[in-house]
Amino acid sequence: MKFSIEWLKYFLDTDATVQEIADTLNAIGHEVEGIENPADTLAGFKVAEVLTASPHPDADKLQVLSVSTGEGDPLQVVCGAPNARAGMKGVLGLAGAVVPANGMELRKSKIRGVESNGMMCSVRELELGEEHDGIIELPADAPTGADFAEYHAASPIMDVAITPNRPDCMGVMGIARDLAAAGLGTFKPIEVSPVAGEGACPVEIRTDDAEGCPAFYGRVIRGVSNGASPEWMQRRLKAAGQRPISALVDCTNYLMLAFGRPAHVYDLAKLNGPVVARRAQDGEQIEALNEKSYTLDSTMTVIADDTGVHDIGGIMGGEHSSAQADTADVLLEIAYFDPAQIGVTGRKLGLATDARSRFERGVDPEFLDDGLAILTDLVLKTCGGTPTEVVRAGEPPVEGKVVTFDPAMTAKLGGVEVAEDRQRAILTALDFEVAQDWTVTCPPRRHDIEGPADLVEEVVRIEGLDKVASVPLTRAPGVAKPTATPQQKLERRVRRAAAGRGLHEAVTWSFLPVPEAEHFADGAQLWVLDNPISEDLKAMRPSLLPGLLTAAKRASDRGAAGARLFEIGRRYFRGEGGHSDERATLGLVLAGEKTPRGWANGKAQGFDAYDAKAEALALLEAAGAPVDNLMVMPVLSPAEGGEAGSQFHPGQSATLRLGPKKVLARFGALHPNTLKAFDIDGPVVAAEIFLDAIPAKKNAGFARAVFSPPALQPVMRDFAFLVDSSLPAGDLVKAAKGADKQAITDARIFDRFDGQGVPQGKTSLALEVTLQPGEKSFTDEELKAISQAIVTAAEKLGAELRA
Repeated sequence: MKFSIEWLKYFLDTDATVQEIADTLNAIGHEVEGIENPADTLAGFKVAEVLTASPHPDADKLQVLSVSTGEGDPLQVVCGAPNARAGMKGVLGLAGAVVPANGMELRKSKIRGVESNGMMCSVRELELGEEHDGIIELPADAPTGADFAEYHAASPIMDVAITPNRPDCMGVMGIARDLAAAGLGTFKPIEVSPVAGEGACPVEIRTDDAEGCPAFYGRVIRGVSNGASPEWMQRRLKAAGQRPISALVDCTNYLMLAFGRPAHVYDLAKLNGPVVARRAQDGEQIEALNEKSYTLDSTMTVIADDTGVHDIGGIMGGEHSSAQADTADVLLEIAYFDPAQIGVTGRKLGLATDARSRFERGVDPEFLDDGLAILTDLVLKTCGGTPTEVVRAGEPPVEGKVVTFDPAMTAKLGGVEVAEDRQRAILTALDFEVAQDWTVTCPPRRHDIEGPADLVEEVVRIEGLDKVASVPLTRAPGVAKPTATPQQKLERRVRRAAAGRGLHEAVTWSFLPVPEAEHFADGAQLWVLDNPISEDLKAMRPSLLPGLLTAAKRASDRGAAGARLFEIGRRYFRGEGGHSDERATLGLVLAGEKTPRGWANGKAQGFDAYDAKAEALALLEAAGAPVDNLMVMPVLSPAEGGEAGSQFHPGQSATLRLGPKKVLARFGALHPNTLKAFDIDGPVVAAEIFLDAIPAKKNAGFARAVFSPPALQPVMRDFAFLVDSSLPAGDLVKAAKGADKQAITDARIFDRFDGQGVPQGKTSLALEVTLQPGEKSFTDEELKAISQAIVTAAEKLGAELRA
């Protein structure tokens, strides 16, 4: 919630600095997320008087002004505003000032050959409103030469995060009350005087839904003039991030932001018959103020008349009966809605509004009469008119909760010794009634107070959370037992290995736009949220790759030549019976340049599928997977009985498996359609390692075998085989390793050749085999036997030893 310090001081008499206010808010549980000072953006802008105005010699629509800032000689300024004239006062941006609207730094310059020493500014250019047809016109008594920020009373603005349990602080007055209780000033309660009405209200008001709307108050005001709201009101609304709309609408928004009390104004001419709070009928529709239509059901409370629904109760009004520029007579509505029902309705409709956020947390049920009186007074002062008497339908739940409190609990639960008199003073300052026997009556607006522990929290936060001593938890003597699970240990090893290989860890959202999630779902059932934080974060991710691709694109858009990203997280699917199925996964994306251009390699080199394979194998090995036993198999679509869809390029991707069905990873170049869906240029390779599929080690002991290096040097033997071009090289390596598992410790491909001397459809693969002797060196006969075993194993794959 945003508010200006000037607005806060309307309710709080204090000399505290902005920083002291921020520190106190943080100390009592209201986190300050930011502080803005509009005066900083208006530095370099002065109140100036136009002395003379003459036509520009070379431009019909420009004038040359002589402008006084009260110091030194007048300045010459070229201006194109139609309202610029001699004798007026406006705002002059001097050389060096930065225009808030576009970030342009003003400088002395020549405009069509005439020197200009600054700029006369419009409302929009200073971000004070939307008007831009002319420059700002200030009153004649505006002090020439004054800093415009000081003249405009630009007050610092605070952005405070209000926790869901404190709806009483969702208005500036509630914030002021808390600060006063913390000793930062004196609370200035508003003296509300009932506004007398002339005659009975011509509209019947009633509530037919006592559960959803226990109380519904209203009155009519005739003869209003709905123009612009006063400058002081617009200034405070803008500080709160609220765009001024019209005087009538601004009055209701002011009431909500100042006092935490939403209200609504109807155009009386557009109402027909009694105005009733009732349950909607299934299928009823309303066009809301956001210009969207909503279909309602019988669980929702609405405000309606004989023609239909005019308001989704406590959430958003309707477009049809909203106040317009020509509105002459209005009906003011202020009601109390059931918080739980407001929350259910808002989630069903997917509507998040300022009114809903307050009603579903619980507004002050005692503030209906006072709120209506304040709103009536605001409307009369800004729009004029004649009010009728107030109509009250129903009764709000105004009984305060009574809690039996023991002040000794503060030390026991809160860990702070606070004198009883001090505790009584704190609770009284927060508007609790404390009897002599410590029976505490809570104000009805404090919906969060349920028992003595909540009162302890109130005392401790006002006394100071910094006074709670840091006390370590008791610990049994001896060495602490390990608490990390095998899965956590595995993820730590893989994370370290990925970082050690030069990959950068990313943390992306667990939610995705539905189209992106469906692109990677491979036919699996997605989890789609009914009440997402935004429409772009609606589906739980079925893959880690979409988030990494978005991060890689963001890096590329900002000029990064390449991206090597990985993330360890969870994929989410709907399991059987609607249960959540979460799977631990590592995703990695390699995009852009693998090596930059240079004299040695010429052009920049990009990543290919083999780079993704190498990373996948290295990380699987770090995770303890039996990489020597892995099979490289194609990526099959679900229609082919496989596990992956069309995200990868069919000719440049594969899976790593333990057996035909157990997939440990998939890797390769991404399909052009996938890159197009994410608006990424250039080839991108990726891999996903399914950590939950890696088999646990059978040896559960902690002892590690003693390392004893072999006494004899290994022996290398090279072989060259002619194989079918379609044969995976890995199959040949695996066959060679299996020829003699005791003597052969390693085998690798070191050359591949297609060319002259190699028959059509064949490929020459050169294999280096490592033989490790044991207690004695190999004899020639043993080496021949091992070599023959390797050749025989290769021949079973159709390979032929080259001469």
